[in-house]
Amino acid sequence: MIFNSNIKVLRKRRGRTQDEVAFTLEMKRPTLSGYENGVAQPNMDMLIKFSEYYGVAIDTLIKVDLSALPESQLSQLERGYDTFIKGSNLRVLATTVGEDNEENIELVSEKAKAGYATGFADPEYIRVLPTFRLPFLSKQKKYRGFQISGDSMLPIPDGSYVTGEFIQDWSTIRNHHAYILLTREEGIVFKVVENKVDKDGKLRLHSLNPIYDPFDIHVNDLREVWKFVNYMSSEVPEPNKEKDALADEVEKLKKEVRAIQMTLNFREQ
Repeated sequence: MIFNSNIKVLRKRRGRTQDEVAFTLEMKRPTLSGYENGVAQPNMDMLIKFSEYYGVAIDTLIKVDLSALPESQLSQLERGYDTFIKGSNLRVLATTVGEDNEENIELVSEKAKAGYATGFADPEYIRVLPTFRLPFLSKQKKYRGFQISGDSMLPIPDGSYVTGEFIQDWSTIRNHHAYILLTREEGIVFKVVENKVDKDGKLRLHSLNPIYDPFDIHVNDLREVWKFVNYMSSEVPEPNKEKDALADEVEKLKKEVRAIQMTLNFREQ
């Protein structure tokens, strides 16, 4: 059963013995051993005790195989990001690990976008994606890379590769931060997000390029959310023409002020 495996996984990750956990939960050690070995089933009161002790929802304890979750998701779970408690659905994120048992960063290129839209939850599909590592990123979080296209996020150039951190709990999406979103209708989009989930169940997506209008997407259309952490490009971003024009105007005004000052000084002599 999933439950007996889960409480064993959580106990060992905390470095606790059966005696220690049994004492805290006010039960005999053989009783706990029976739960962990699957020869005994807890009642509702005992399920509540396990849930409160480990900070994990009862639904998670009995429905989700924690041993199948990658380290990044287990770490989030232990830090209190249990999405059965938060109000969304927890699933096993398809991921890959290297020979050192550390998680890879899978790369979704422009050509792979269409396949990713349907194969994002398929471990076999994820396994064939190219991978890389960024040593300065946390090993406790899950990252994935995506190639972007178009000019809607200029000055980030067309064809750049953006890296995102997996977001399990969509209620933590922060206003005016950039995210990579996998959507049912639009596929993969990279936008600055305005979180309106609590108000009307939607996100408003903004482009950095002002010629593109913002648009709304309902959370029911979301498949995955990745928080933007960095980007890589072989191109130097285009200069900000608006700032350049403003700098020219400021310099022009400075020259005019200096000319006026010289005129006033000349008249005073």
